Amino acid sequence: MENNTSLQQQLLDAGVHFGHLKKKWNPKMLPYIFAEKKGIHIIDLNKTVECLQETAAAMKQIARSGKKILFVGTKKQAKDIVSECARRVNMPFVTERWLGGMLTNFNTVRKSVKKMQSIEKMLGDGSFDSITKKERLTLSRDRDKMDKVLGGIAQLGRVPAALFIVDIGHEHIALAEAKRLNITTFGLVDTNCDPNKVDFAIPANDDATKSIAILANYLTAAIAEGLAERQAAKDDDTDDTIDDDKEKSAARMEAEAQAEAARGRGGRGGGRGPGGGGPGQGQGGQRRRSSGGAPGGRGPGGGRR
Repeated sequence: MENNTSLQQQLLDAGVHFGHLKKKWNPKMLPYIFAEKKGIHIIDLNKTVECLQETAAAMKQIARSGKKILFVGTKKQAKDIVSECARRVNMPFVTERWLGGMLTNFNTVRKSVKKMQSIEKMLGDGSFDSITKKERLTLSRDRDKMDKVLGGIAQLGRVPAALFIVDIGHEHIALAEAKRLNITTFGLVDTNCDPNKVDFAIPANDDATKSIAILANYLTAAIAEGLAERQAAKDDDTDDTIDDDKEKSAARMEAEAQAEAARGRGGRGGGRGPGGGGPGQGQGGQRRRSSGGAPGGRGPGGGRR
């Protein structure tokens, strides 16, 4: 409870509770509005904290599963904050113009990204030394232009698992593409937007830099925690695998040693058998010969018959 109170105080200090003018409100935001003051709607921070914690838990689970969350914030107030938070947890981001079809036509966008990366590679390894200065300058400008728009998604190999959107009204194209592909959406929703358009809505002021910063940092911390748990789980699995391998190796060596000892005992026992049986067999033969000699001795008597 104290943590929630502290978080509410931080949100209050950042101005997260300030909404839009009453005349610009969306009636579907009514459950999240606390009051009206001087023609401006005030957002209920209790609801904001609840939604923020629920969103953070969902994002943490996605990060723990190893999937990507695309950060989207092309507003002037959100650009630097979104890019910084996304880089901190190694997530893709879009802070410039959202290209139409960036998700629904992802294969074509990937071709542009590969072209940009090939130009970077050729400029770096000196492959363009043989071309003219004008051509090299043109390619450099093309690379810079593509990097500005596509640089944040250069490492994104497939469609992301979720989108985090700052101001769903401003980023309606990105939201529409995510909905078409059934991608999970998280978003900051002000009083002039429809919270039902996103899967996880956070009622908050999406125009103030401080408001965007505190919410984005909170969610980024949750993602970082999920990534840390994923790494810890991987390390545990690796240790278990190593221990299993060691146990199997020790058991195999012990079995080989026992088998070798058994073969040694068998060889020594066979050596004693012939040697011990030889005299006995010789004596038996002698006994058999001597008993057979008696009839031979009695033979003359038989001859007398």
